Amino acid sequence: MMHNNKIYKAEDNSNNSMLPGDPSGSPDESLIFIDDGFLSKLSKHFGNGMYIKFDKILFAYNLSKKENLQCKQIFYYTAPPFQSRIPTKEEELRKEGHDRFIKKLREKGAMVREGRCQRLKINNLFLYKQKAVDSLAIIDLMSIPIKYPNVKKIIIISSDSDFVPAIQSLRELGIKTILYTYYERRRDTNFSRNNELIKSVHKYVLLNKEDLNNTLLKK
Repeated sequence: MMHNNKIYKAEDNSNNSMLPGDPSGSPDESLIFIDDGFLSKLSKHFGNGMYIKFDKILFAYNLSKKENLQCKQIFYYTAPPFQSRIPTKEEELRKEGHDRFIKKLREKGAMVREGRCQRLKINNLFLYKQKAVDSLAIIDLMSIPIKYPNVKKIIIISSDSDFVPAIQSLRELGIKTILYTYYERRRDTNFSRNNELIKSVHKYVLLNKEDLNNTLLKK
């Protein structure tokens, strides 16, 4: 049975949930950045090999509320499924499903950034990797001070150390990063701890299965 989220970095709570000059203690505005590759992998892990179908937007808002933050914008980073030069019927169906999903995200106000899917053949097996997705996220992260000057805290849902330089640069500009991630201490796990990423953020929180189950989609 999973327990409540574990917070491993202490946070200075001295009035950090109040906007400057706002004695009512209104939540700070925040941005949420979602790494779809990581979240999908975690969903399958918590679902014991089956993807948990949950509301990605509500999931993000719930995390924002936990941090006493007001979500101003959700950024969602993904890549459409691979399409052959002459797509197979299965590939076409996957693309249609992906397009419907992306359309719903955008209708709910999410800013969706799409990279591309690369197919590699290794030892007669096809492997699929998302390409250019991290670059799109880094561009958005570095544009925060210009496009969202009032935002001083952001949430990143990922386990990717490629974000570290951007996170460190934002820290120098007074923007704190809260990381929602997941790792296990076993050697045979697909979720290992990324110390470089952990050290770069203001605070990090381990996601658990309940975070996903609390926003299950109705069948």
